[in-house]
Amino acid sequence: MAESARASRTAAYPEPLIIPSLEQHKQTFIILHGRGSSASIFGPPLLETHISDSETFRSSFPNAQFVFPTASKRRAQIYHRSVINQWFDNWHLQQPDDRVELQIPGLRETSAYIHSLLQTAIDHVGAENVVLGGLSQGCAATLLSLLTWSGEPIAAAFGMCGWLPFRLQLEEVASSGGPGGEVPDDDDSFAASEEAEIQDAPTQAVDFLCEELEIERKGPSMMFQRIPVFLGHGVEDEKVSLKLGREAARCIKLLGANVEWREYERLGHWYSAPMLLDLVRTLGKCLG
Repeated sequence: MAESARASRTAAYPEPLIIPSLEQHKQTFIILHGRGSSASIFGPPLLETHISDSETFRSSFPNAQFVFPTASKRRAQIYHRSVINQWFDNWHLQQPDDRVELQIPGLRETSAYIHSLLQTAIDHVGAENVVLGGLSQGCAATLLSLLTWSGEPIAAAFGMCGWLPFRLQLEEVASSGGPGGEVPDDDDSFAASEEAEIQDAPTQAVDFLCEELEIERKGPSMMFQRIPVFLGHGVEDEKVSLKLGREAARCIKLLGANVEWREYERLGHWYSAPMLLDLVRTLGKCLG
């Protein structure tokens, strides 16, 4: 894809909010807010959340620069086409597999944008020092960006109270070789069997996703299999059900990801000190 085309796709995204590191800049965290929010609303309170009497999330990583992007403004179908900040449009999460076509333009554009942020961070501090994460729809965008990433494997990724778009279709392809359990017709059976010898089921699933989103990868696929993923979810989440979070974790495990899944009692659709403490411990191991 030409540079001019890429620039036009990302022009609608405001400049990210960048919080400098407390000490020498050695790591970069890219963290995505939820639907309807923004970097300035979401970022600072997250960083100042105490995970202990003496430590905040920010102070736990003194060498980390925090990059908080803001989603572009898009019309939300479920809000009568109101214009809000959202990484992509989606239908009601009570029916996450309905009207999936609404998600495609935003997921394609957001993935390209997040990939550009990742590459910039990698160029500055090295892939082993880069972390990607998000909350709610920001988690969903994180997971899609991770699955379609073809650059160097980063240190880790995380999601809080989120879900995985196209989860059902990905599981169908990974389990049966085609969406809806499709079986190739006689004319295509030889070609399909030949391709199956080359590609395993998870690779076929991710290729299917990239085709659906019209994402052209410029490097090897399946790099997410080398990136540890932390997923945390509130048991009492009424906006993104615990079931959707569990299904997301199950699906990316099926695709070959290394997933740490945790559930938090008495927590709704947000993060908490216990969740962030678990996240800090996990990221501490991934960052060395």
